[in-house]
Amino acid sequence: MRYLVLIYTNPDARQLWEQLPEAEKASGLRAYAALNEDLAASGEMIVSESLADPSLAKHLTVRDGEAMTTDGPFAEVKEQLAGFYLVECNSIDRATEIAARIPEAEAGVVEVRPVRTFSGLEM
Repeated sequence: MRYLVLIYTNPDARQLWEQLPEAEKASGLRAYAALNEDLAASGEMIVSESLADPSLAKHLTVRDGEAMTTDGPFAEVKEQLAGFYLVECNSIDRATEIAARIPEAEAGVVEVRPVRTFSGLEM
């Protein structure tokens, strides 16, 4: 089954990251590298990406057939989507184990969601 592991951050966590000593930042990056290597070796990794700052985003709505976009930055929100992993593993428990290794889980929020196929949940 496929799971989307969503990594959220918040302004406080981002500020905390910016203030960390370089050695601690390097440790966090090594944790990501180790997770990526482990998931690639196990065959569970489908894709993982980090997202650009929300100020670079565009919101889109379509009303009466007309597309309207709004440039960021947007209203202050508590949490912002910062990145994701798409993994394939045997259970949500395994996906949760993977999510627990993500450094942001200690300062932000990490969410695990099953991915549905067009025919419904892939169970």
